[in-house]
Amino acid sequence: MSDVHLSNGAARRLWLERHGLFYSPTGPLDVPQIGHALGFVQLDSIRHVERAHDHILWSRNQSYRAGGLDKHLQERDFFEHFTHDASLIPMQFLPMWQRQFQRHAEKIVQAGWWKNMPDEEGRAALKARIDREGPLSTKDFESEGPRPKAMWHRPAHKLGLDYMWYAGELATSYREKFIKYYDLAERIFPKDLRGVRLSHDEQIDWLCRAALERLGFASLGEIQRFWGACSATEVKIWLSKHQGALMSVSIELADKSVAEGWALPSVEQRLAKLGAPSQSMRLLNPFDPTIRDRKRTERLFGFSYRNEIFVPEAQRQWGYYVYPLLEGERFVGRVLLRADRKAGSLHIMRLWPEDGVRWGTERERKWQAEFRRFARFAGLEAVSA
Repeated sequence: MSDVHLSNGAARRLWLERHGLFYSPTGPLDVPQIGHALGFVQLDSIRHVERAHDHILWSRNQSYRAGGLDKHLQERDFFEHFTHDASLIPMQFLPMWQRQFQRHAEKIVQAGWWKNMPDEEGRAALKARIDREGPLSTKDFESEGPRPKAMWHRPAHKLGLDYMWYAGELATSYREKFIKYYDLAERIFPKDLRGVRLSHDEQIDWLCRAALERLGFASLGEIQRFWGACSATEVKIWLSKHQGALMSVSIELADKSVAEGWALPSVEQRLAKLGAPSQSMRLLNPFDPTIRDRKRTERLFGFSYRNEIFVPEAQRQWGYYVYPLLEGERFVGRVLLRADRKAGSLHIMRLWPEDGVRWGTERERKWQAEFRRFARFAGLEAVSA
C-alpha cells in the first residue's frame, strides 16, 4: 500500500506549483530563482512570436522582458549545456554536472559521424586561438576541404568546438542573435565551483533528488528523463538504495486509473500548503517544461498535445506552432497565432476549445486579456482575427 494517495486534482496542483504556474505571474522578478526552481531553461532558436526560453520565463513572471536571460548568462548566473536539449542551467549546479561532461565526451567518441573532428593537436590549436583572441563563434573559423551539403555534416572545426563544449573544456560566453560564442571553461566557470569534486554516486544522488523535488512525484522513467543525465539503470539502483527514505505514492490519473510513483518526504507538507490556483488564462509555449513530457501531460490532465513544428505540413493535425491554453489546473484549449512584424501586429488565426469546454463570455474575456498581454510582451498590437 502506498504511503500517500494523490487525487487527480491534487496531482495537477502539485505539478503546476512545482513548475511555477500555480500562482499569478506577478511580483518581483527574480530570473535566477525561476531558473533554480525549474532546474533549467530550455533554449530554442525558433522565434515564432518570441523565443521559447523568453516565453517560458514570461509565463512565470510577466515583468520579464525578452532578451533578459542573455544578461544572466553573461553574469554567470547560468551556464549552457545539454539536458534533454540545449539549456541554461543554474551555475551553482556545476559540481553536479561534471559526470555529464564526461558522459557526453564518451558518447561523441563512440559516435561514428564525429570521426571527422580534429585530433587532439587540432583541438588544442582551436583552444589556443580562443585563448589569444577571446570568445569566438564557429563563423570565426574555417575548415579545409569540401563540405557536404547534408545538414548533419558539420565542418571539422565545428565538430571540434562542439566536442570540447560538450566535454566541458569550452563553455558558452554569450549568444548574439542566437549564435554561440565559445570561451575557455576556466574563464566562464567560477574557480570555487570548478574545484568541487563529487563522486559519481554523489552526483547521481543529487540529480535524482533534484529531479524528484521539481517533479513533485514521479516514476523511475520520469526521474530519468528530467535531466537526461542518468541512465535508467542508475536511477533504478538509486531508488533501491533510498526507497526507505522516500514516500511511495499512488496518483489518480485523468482517466481515473491509478499510477504508482515516488516522492520526497516533504510532499505532504507541500500539498497542505497549497491553496487554490490562479484562475487566469495562461498561454504556454510548446517548449514549456510543464508539457515537455507529453505522456505525463496526457495522463495527468487528459490533454493530448504534440509539438508539430517538425511534422510535415500535410500530416499536422493543428498547425506549425500551436500554443496550449491553461486555466487554473485545466488545459482548456489551444491557439494558432501569427506575428506580422512589418505591420506590428499579432493575429489569432484559429482557436480550438478542448472537448467539453464551454467557451463562454468569461472565458473569452480571460483569453483576450492574456492575448493582449502576450502581444505587448512581443512588442506587437493584438488583433483578434
